[in-house]
Amino acid sequence: MSMNLNGKGILVTRPAHQSAELAAQITAANGKAVLFPVLEILDTADLAPLYDLIDRLDSVDMGIFISPNAVNKAMNLIKSRRDLPATLQIAAIGRGSSRELKHFGIEKIIAPTARFDSENLLEMAELQDVAGKHIVIFRGDGGRELLGDTLTERGAIIEYAECYRRSRPDVNAGNLMRQWSRNEINAVTITSAEGLRNLYDILGKLGRQWLKTTPIFASHERILEVAKELGLESTVLTESGDEGLVAGMNTWFAEHHG
Repeated sequence: MSMNLNGKGILVTRPAHQSAELAAQITAANGKAVLFPVLEILDTADLAPLYDLIDRLDSVDMGIFISPNAVNKAMNLIKSRRDLPATLQIAAIGRGSSRELKHFGIEKIIAPTARFDSENLLEMAELQDVAGKHIVIFRGDGGRELLGDTLTERGAIIEYAECYRRSRPDVNAGNLMRQWSRNEINAVTITSAEGLRNLYDILGKLGRQWLKTTPIFASHERILEVAKELGLESTVLTESGDEGLVAGMNTWFAEHHG
């Protein structure tokens, strides 16, 4: 099926520095990308623990990167300080994280090839027999504990490296609301559950009514579960990555709007 979004307005909610690729794919598919970041990525308040960990990397067996932001923040600090130990295994959850790791010259990466989440990474052979292994999880502040908890149950020694902080931007949704009222927002793309909660909070009472009548496209079931918790019923699960989001919207609009 050829990609043609027929001029539909697509809300892109990714952090500002990560929205360009999805926006470009929407534009290439004849859609109109409307950028409205609902997450802000900030440096961690105290870098000392991260520097301490970087200096101890020779004692680490595996580093797992949760997100592209974790890769960028951690790898830039590591490269400014030292080389990666040759014995360090590298794992990543998603395609975006794997791509970022390759930008830093890392080619041998343990990563899922189907659904990109903690559950699928945990199913991989390399993460089964980890008893006694020292594993560092590079991530933002907080986040899911499933990966670390499961590896701990398997006997691994887990250490978290918080590389960045997530924040809700202080933004005014007035212009976005005007676009919505003119029927210029026809779909919403969401790439994290936290981002969806932030958008819901930012929009306020009136904006939530628009949100409830607009299809929400996400590539992970966890995001759609949060959408339903918030009373947003028009949700569509797509394949992973930017390509999956655009393809999912293309199919949905073809089926619903001809």
